[in-house]
Amino acid sequence: MTDDVRKDVLAVYATADAAVGAVAPRCDASGRCCRFTEYEHTLFISAFEAEILLDNAPFYEQPVSRDGCPFQIEGLCTARDTRPLGCRIYFCDANYQARMAEITEESLAKLKQIADAHGTGWHYAPLHHFLDAPRAARPNDHVGDSMTPPATRVPLPVVHHSGG
Repeated sequence: MTDDVRKDVLAVYATADAAVGAVAPRCDASGRCCRFTEYEHTLFISAFEAEILLDNAPFYEQPVSRDGCPFQIEGLCTARDTRPLGCRIYFCDANYQARMAEITEESLAKLKQIADAHGTGWHYAPLHHFLDAPRAARPNDHVGDSMTPPATRVPLPVVHHSGG
């Protein structure tokens, strides 16, 4: 990843952090955000986010299952400074859910614009996809079309937005 791309991605992080901070959603410190299978969600990240995360992530055992985040240790995030957008934006606060969806969509659109502007291609997959890659490989070092879906699919709940 070039310094320009990294700078642009970190700017998206800062904007998302500010948007979340303006709402100040409640955090119950339950760790539900990191226990994916137990709470029926999946953390998807872009290759940009994976590269930033893996540049400074603490050691983790491979393979990583889709069940949870290997960086949650004793209820705390050990990769907090370089955590991806989903981790920055997700909160269980029921009063925040609509704004959370908006911030997520805005942030992902900006990441896609970065991919277009820098001609990097767009690669977006569950966290464990990137964490299980060989340690020597970088997240953007994939062969073929990054938009080809994986052989196995994980069904995700449909989110319905109310008009208003």
